[in-house]
Amino acid sequence: MADRTLDARGLICPLPILKTRKTLEEMNQGQVLLVEATDPASVIDFAAFCRQTGNALLTQSTHDDVYRFEIRRG
Repeated sequence: MADRTLDARGLICPLPILKTRKTLEEMNQGQVLLVEATDPASVIDFAAFCRQTGNALLTQSTHDDVYRFEIRRG
């Protein structure tokens, strides 16, 4: 269950990542952020973002062209 949700639908790279970074900075370590995006590049972008920043990509799914990512703040 996510502690916060970020709606990044309709945004293109790099905005979903930038908004995610800002939101995660406002959260406590261990909290989970659910991000919803429509940019197909977000699949690659969020995996790389989490690897590089020490945050954990818990789940990744797609439904009706909306990509959903659950990220635990590291």
